[in-house]
Amino acid sequence: MKKHLTVYCGSSSGSNAVYTAQSKLLAKEMVANDYHLMYGAGNVGLMGVIADEVMLLGGEAVGVIPQHLMDREVGHKGLTELIVTQTMHERKMIMAKRTNGFIAMPGGIGTLEEIIEVMTWSQLDLHPYPVCFYNVNGYYTKLFDFMKHMVEEGFLKQFHVDNLILESDPVKLIERIKSYEPKNVTKWL
Repeated sequence: MKKHLTVYCGSSSGSNAVYTAQSKLLAKEMVANDYHLMYGAGNVGLMGVIADEVMLLGGEAVGVIPQHLMDREVGHKGLTELIVTQTMHERKMIMAKRTNGFIAMPGGIGTLEEIIEVMTWSQLDLHPYPVCFYNVNGYYTKLFDFMKHMVEEGFLKQFHVDNLILESDPVKLIERIKSYEPKNVTKWL
């Protein structure tokens, strides 16, 4: 059975070359551990970087893109598999159904929205997969500081934060994904 990791990341490469370099290192670790890339099918920014690197290293890259983005010529046409959907919602569902875990690399609002959505799904026991933040250059540190504030203010349970993976080393990130065991909550209140 194929193992896929859904990776959310920027359609930009960011302002620091470390993001591109670390994307390539994550691709290397994914391929070395027999994980296929499932992502938003872009050929630009970090999306294009990780897909190209996975393919260059002999791995498989599956892209899922809505038609309106394909029409803007941002779809990657050199993937192992390209799935074109009608809507963003359909795209998200396909990616979620075919995955063994979720990783947010640095990215913009779309990346943040996608990883927060699957974090919410995890809280609701809608999937058993790891939700990971690839903390390149401390990119997600302030988000985790904000989640700590949410816990302190009584809007988020520490348990849910503890169930997330925050990692800046791609080797350790993949190791934590491989050893991940979901912790479920039977009561919310």
